[in-house]
Amino acid sequence: MIGIALLTFGSAVTAADVPEYLRSGRSGRDVQLDVVEEFQRRYRRIGRSPLIDITHAQGAALQALLDAERGAGAFCVEVGMLHSEPRVNAAIDRLMAAQPQRVIAVVLAPQFSPIILAGYERAIDAARQAHTGVDIDIAGAWHTTSEWIDSLTERVRDAVERLPVAIRETIPIIFTAHSLPLAVVDRDPGYIDQLRETADAVAQRAGLNAQRWSFAYQSAGHTPEEWLKPDVKDLLPDLAARGVKDVLVVPLQFVADHLEILYDIDVAAAEEAHACGIRLHRIELPNTSPAFIRALATVVNREISHSVKGKTPGGRP
Repeated sequence: MIGIALLTFGSAVTAADVPEYLRSGRSGRDVQLDVVEEFQRRYRRIGRSPLIDITHAQGAALQALLDAERGAGAFCVEVGMLHSEPRVNAAIDRLMAAQPQRVIAVVLAPQFSPIILAGYERAIDAARQAHTGVDIDIAGAWHTTSEWIDSLTERVRDAVERLPVAIRETIPIIFTAHSLPLAVVDRDPGYIDQLRETADAVAQRAGLNAQRWSFAYQSAGHTPEEWLKPDVKDLLPDLAARGVKDVLVVPLQFVADHLEILYDIDVAAAEEAHACGIRLHRIELPNTSPAFIRALATVVNREISHSVKGKTPGGRP
């Protein structure tokens, strides 16, 4: 049996969970009261974050697909979060109870950097030390995996089909990714290349010409250092000046609905767009779409294939 750990950052579920969640994200350090209150305001605005529920559903859907293709008992799928329950170590412990031959950790972020996503590396290193008799590997980047690009392209096409016929062929599209501090990105500029490669692949698969789409960042943090730009809101005035009335936002690295989508895009960016006279639309997130679950299964199969062929899991050096 092979254990599969689906890992994600985690989330507060409601405003009441925000202080503990933020402290975990800051390595146990207290967070300024104004930051806590701002995040609580955002959670109250959206009601609750469905991220944890969706991640569990993604795990169940992947389990069902692997069972159907490989037979029940060939795989065991668990989910773990870095900064909320259920934690990564608990997910690994549950897998170990099933006595796996090996464990493959799949981070639910298509673009992977061991520096930028170092929290996952630390969590898996701790798991390796706790369970020395079983190989535990982290899958590498899967940002251009054909099935992942298919799942995003499917969401783009579905979103376009829901628009008025008159704007379907012309609506500008903004691909977005989570902003990061410049100082962090400078340590691994290849991560930005991965984001651009995903955007290029989806644009090509969806048949978008270069003049129709652009790339921007979202969800910059509450810290004083410089963050990656342009922010999605920075593109809106120019679009408005060109007479654009509708725009479609396509997040490239988020695989489930959570605060950065339900508030940062659906509320904050939508309000900024409205102030410019623009209606903001966005794709549905992959969540548990069959195309996305197929993409996860492809990542699992890739890692197994690499292992059988004696290659480094994930193709990483």
